Amino acid sequence: MDFRYLGNSGLKVSEISYGNWLTHGSQVENEQAKACVRAALEAGITTFDTADVYANTKAESVLGEALEGQRRESLEIFTKVYWPTGPGGPNDTGLSRKHIHESINGSLKRLKTDYVDLYQAHRYDTETPLEETMEAFADVVRSGKALYIGVSEWTAEQLQEGHRLARELRIPFVSNQPQYSMLWRVIEAEVVPASEELGIGQVVFSPIAQGVLTGKYVPGQQPPEGSRATDDKGGANMIRRFLNDDVLTRVQELKPLADEAGLSLSQLAVAWVLQNPNVSSAIVGASRPEQVVENVKASGVKLEDGLLKRIDEVLGGIVERDPAKTVQNSPQTRPGS
Repeated sequence: MDFRYLGNSGLKVSEISYGNWLTHGSQVENEQAKACVRAALEAGITTFDTADVYANTKAESVLGEALEGQRRESLEIFTKVYWPTGPGGPNDTGLSRKHIHESINGSLKRLKTDYVDLYQAHRYDTETPLEETMEAFADVVRSGKALYIGVSEWTAEQLQEGHRLARELRIPFVSNQPQYSMLWRVIEAEVVPASEELGIGQVVFSPIAQGVLTGKYVPGQQPPEGSRATDDKGGANMIRRFLNDDVLTRVQELKPLADEAGLSLSQLAVAWVLQNPNVSSAIVGASRPEQVVENVKASGVKLEDGLLKRIDEVLGGIVERDPAKTVQNSPQTRPGS
């Protein structure tokens, strides 16, 4: 496993991290989830990403149990706050001072730790003053409950303003967690240049495009039974945008390129996002330990410029590059509890 700095901080993270969105506490039984975490640890992954909203807090609990007994100093544990959690009270959502302070306490209890390495705003809260949010994050850092602050799916302008306030408050704002893959490149035009200027690193999710870039979805055929595309609780709505014959045909055409590189399609996909120097880590999830074992083989892989050009030629116009998609895919009002 190779390691990279998280943004311009001194914190090193495994360049492939393990995330439990859509799996722990919902799709995958606890023992299987723990087996996946063990596989990640054995493969050299030290960075684990979760969120309080995943399975309405259950995913954090499963991860906390799975990591129990590990040397805490050898791990980097990330979690997030923003989406509705709990029984549905009016303050069980957003980035208010109240919700942030209550959420970090709940997350630490479920994760069985005194602190998280990175605490992230899971989206931008349009209904809470950004000053209030950043001041609450500053309190979390100064109380020792989080070492660094990050965000997820913020626009370039939001990153710039949040970073300005973080500098004033003297807290380390070091990361953004966006969706990023060969098929979804909306961060490249604006978010990445702004992040490079600010010293913010990307911790990217869905590098395999929710499984589409594994090649298991075949044009003209129904999705495999039990796959994410058939599970309404497992991200079926998010993957649907890629399930058309043009996309699936071009993904199949990537297989010879992966073969030439000595990689599986999923390894090629993970290695591809890691070619971007602004990417600090790529998050992979798993429902089976062998998926973790396969994906970590993308660590340290260098893709030649010629191969990267051929990938672009194969994918052509199906790649989504519109930077406006970042804000379009984020809530315009705080989601209700």
